[in-house]
Amino acid sequence: MHSFRLALTTVLILALFAGCRGSAQPNASNKASQPGSNPEQRNSAKVIHVVVALCDNQYQGIVPVPALIGNGDDPARNLYWGAGYGVKTFFKRSDNWSLIADIQNPKDKVLERLIFKHKTKNAYLIADAYRGREIKQSTIDFLSFAAGRVVENIKGGTAADSPTLFAGGGADLLAYVGHDGLMDFSLSDYPSKSNDTTRSAIILACISKRFFQEPIRRTGAKPLLWTTGLMAPESYILKATVDGWLLNEDDQQVRRRAAEAYNQYQKCGIKAAMNLFATGW
Repeated sequence: MHSFRLALTTVLILALFAGCRGSAQPNASNKASQPGSNPEQRNSAKVIHVVVALCDNQYQGIVPVPALIGNGDDPARNLYWGAGYGVKTFFKRSDNWSLIADIQNPKDKVLERLIFKHKTKNAYLIADAYRGREIKQSTIDFLSFAAGRVVENIKGGTAADSPTLFAGGGADLLAYVGHDGLMDFSLSDYPSKSNDTTRSAIILACISKRFFQEPIRRTGAKPLLWTTGLMAPESYILKATVDGWLLNEDDQQVRRRAAEAYNQYQKCGIKAAMNLFATGW
């Protein structure tokens, strides 16, 4: 089974490189505030909010991957969510994170929301699976969050005493995972920074430093990790980056963590992996 997964992953990586062109539980509260946060909207824990644009053969500008994992309406088997290196599967298997809530259809255009709690640190990770055809909306939402806009009040678990988490524009770290939609479409405007808080951003998509540079600059967010070339946005990179961030490592240490994880799985050489990832401007 292990060898089958490795073989499948190799095929998928080649397709991804070619494709980068030019248990329902009680619903958590998903109330969104007006754009921008206020002094009362401060998390006592560190909050990471991950926006995932599900891989979609039909609606995204990619060379199609196998149909089973390229259906943007099927998160359970999607390349970026339910597949072996997708966000849901990889973090559920992690020794560091516990899945505390799995919410179906938490809001329009999002098919599934997961809430993870770190086992040793006071930190939560929220991951949203956007329908593949909604990649443009997922990009807009990610940029809005990075600008500190549209704070979402989310219950951090199903227990009565679970804390309220300020996610979206209230999160400390934002991440985007998926195809680089800005290769295929443009936005009429970019969200601008809404307050004095500076958030950090991770963008795991092909050539994201080039295509997201101006949008991220407008948001006022700090680019913790983005990419300079074609790549497979798999979740071992996300986890490695988040691990370094939670340890308060400096930006270059975080970048090296991501590169080492990428080299571990892709066997591309550490020099090539370091060149693939960038931090800051």
